[in-house]
Amino acid sequence: MATPVAEHVSRVEAAITNGLAARSPIAASWARSAQLHHLDPSSNPNEGRITAHELALARERLGPLLPMAAPHLDRLFQMVGGLGACIVLADAQGVAVDRRGSPSNDRAFEESGLWTGTVWSEADVGTNGIGTCLAEGRAVTIHRDQHFLARNIDLSCSSAPVHGPDGALAAVIDVSTARADLGDAVAGLIGNTVAEVARKVETDLFHQHFPRARVVVVPGLDRGQGALLAVDVDDLVIGATRAARQHLGLSGDLASAPKLLADLLGLEGHDSLERAEQAVLTRALVRSSGNISAAARALGLSRATLHRKLDRS
Repeated sequence: MATPVAEHVSRVEAAITNGLAARSPIAASWARSAQLHHLDPSSNPNEGRITAHELALARERLGPLLPMAAPHLDRLFQMVGGLGACIVLADAQGVAVDRRGSPSNDRAFEESGLWTGTVWSEADVGTNGIGTCLAEGRAVTIHRDQHFLARNIDLSCSSAPVHGPDGALAAVIDVSTARADLGDAVAGLIGNTVAEVARKVETDLFHQHFPRARVVVVPGLDRGQGALLAVDVDDLVIGATRAARQHLGLSGDLASAPKLLADLLGLEGHDSLERAEQAVLTRALVRSSGNISAAARALGLSRATLHRKLDRS
């Protein structure tokens, strides 16, 4: 009678051999694991764990992301900790730099490698929540025998990417559990929750990075997707989240090469000096609640000059 390990190895090898990679994202990841990274699903590779000094440097490289994510990870653990789950925050190299877990489960998770300092890239351990999320740049749930290595088939892992204010993939949030009674439906709910938390971290990072900018939600998209633009006082877009960049086709450093908000969103702009001046006058009147004298003072104009400009418009 075949062992669970042998059955898993046969299933993985058959999927790769039969060309399922073209039709299944999981099989495609298995193929990468075997053919690109030369991993064996039956192997038990040495646990990749970096030194304490290297871990400290990895945490430092994340900058404000680590403290910004901390309260969100705390709340996430309050929601899923009762399922026997642990939470891992990994950097863009797949290194676990922070985690949350119940002390009663810590030993089991440490033995599984779900611990700070361990490396979960696809190149190191094949198909898994963190590594496959990084490889594909999207939220994934790798449920039990969808893992590449047989040693990981008791785990169910849901991961979501966290992109920095520049749109680059900066980290991954992962929730993993070894509970055998965790069904596909519950795993899917956990995956949705992790993705939502990742977007909240992205949003907080974006607001912190552009403290003086006006943050605009890109219309026509679900607010939960986090498609945000940072706009300066001249209505120039100087920053955009990953979702906004994808939707609007933006790339590069927007702070150095900004875009007009009106052009990006198809809005009517103020392309003449006369119309731009009218917009300035209107804003001054609104801020002064229609008080001509107060608006004139705010603009550095005499009351008569402001009247003349308004009459001309």
